[in-house]
Amino acid sequence: MSLASPSGAAATGRVWRRPPLIANPLLRWSLIIGSLAYLVLAVGSVEVNWLRIYEGLDRGWAFIKGFLAPDFTSRWGDIVDGMVESLTMTVTSTAAGILLSVPIGIGAARNVAPRWIYYACRSIIAVSRSFQEVIIAIVLVALVGFGPLAGFITLSFATIGFLSKLLAEDIEDIDPAPAEAIRATGGSWFQWLNYGIQPQVMPRLIGLCLYRLDINFRESAVIGIVGAGGIGATLNTAIDRYEFDSAAAVLILIIVIVMAAEYSSSYIRKWIQ
Repeated sequence: MSLASPSGAAATGRVWRRPPLIANPLLRWSLIIGSLAYLVLAVGSVEVNWLRIYEGLDRGWAFIKGFLAPDFTSRWGDIVDGMVESLTMTVTSTAAGILLSVPIGIGAARNVAPRWIYYACRSIIAVSRSFQEVIIAIVLVALVGFGPLAGFITLSFATIGFLSKLLAEDIEDIDPAPAEAIRATGGSWFQWLNYGIQPQVMPRLIGLCLYRLDINFRESAVIGIVGAGGIGATLNTAIDRYEFDSAAAVLILIIVIVMAAEYSSSYIRKWIQ
């Protein structure tokens, strides 16, 4: 099909239009009207307590003012302990998660592993990705008690689902020519994996590990709110006591550390690639 030029379109009186995503107009408009109706009903079902919002404006403004004069001194000891605990949980859980994710990711790649190993590893990934970190942390706090152990297990478990899935997809998308060349020379399975596949996915894997390290630190602040240790417990205590200036100090430190991790990981990824 040829596209008519503007002059040609003007001459013929016909203008080309992009075809709709759904060709059937009855189905298309039914979906649009149904989606809008559901959106209206969903918004209408939300119960909004305007009096409660009005009463909370003062506390919201007090929280914002806390960022203008953050208090780093009153709870400095608790902040340092929480930060050290969060960083310890982040580094150890990321390392443990990487060690477990690599073999699971290799097993979850369809072009590398036998079918039964593939399905077993994919099942592990699916289970790990099915639950949000806060839910896992609540369960683990009930199992092992309050403290950083629950946070360590939570972040390690979440790292497996994240890293294994992306590593498996990278392995499935490799250029098969180098790997086939290794096999053509009579190389073993480990040599095929080490020389044919590993060089193609290693830069991406290192970048993903650094990205997960960043995520785990941020998640350590979230799961601490439910008792899994870390700076989140300090933040939750400050907010419960309406010490918004101390809470602002904690949040500012979290932002600074996340930004430092982001810039560092970006530099390392560029250096590796």
